[in-house]
Amino acid sequence: MFDYWQRVPTDDTLATRRERLRSHLNKANLPMAWVAHDNGVVLGTAALRITDLPGYDHLTPWLSGVFVLPQYQRRGIATALCRHVEACAVNMGHVQLYLFTLDQRALYERLGWHCLDKGTWMGVEADVMTKSVA
Repeated sequence: MFDYWQRVPTDDTLATRRERLRSHLNKANLPMAWVAHDNGVVLGTAALRITDLPGYDHLTPWLSGVFVLPQYQRRGIATALCRHVEACAVNMGHVQLYLFTLDQRALYERLGWHCLDKGTWMGVEADVMTKSVA
């Protein structure tokens, strides 16, 4: 996952990425993260955060960090992770979710998300998307 996100220049280190994931190991409060796994093998991750994109802090909460290892892609894992996060958001009382994506707009549109705006993350154009989950 760390290697994947290195395609966008950040000041993250492996240690800061690990610490961010640790900060998401909550069961009742945001941020929260989930790991898809099979017999101890990590397949992918997803998170629910209060905010995720600078300039859009007034929108909350955000589906974030959806990542599936390349060898496990196209098996429905990202879809399952997204649906799980959406269900958890509903259980927490949220009715609207947000996300931004650099290159997966088509996936999210298939899952019922709609483009809200064009934003920028780390100097890269991003699609800001929303979905009603109520």
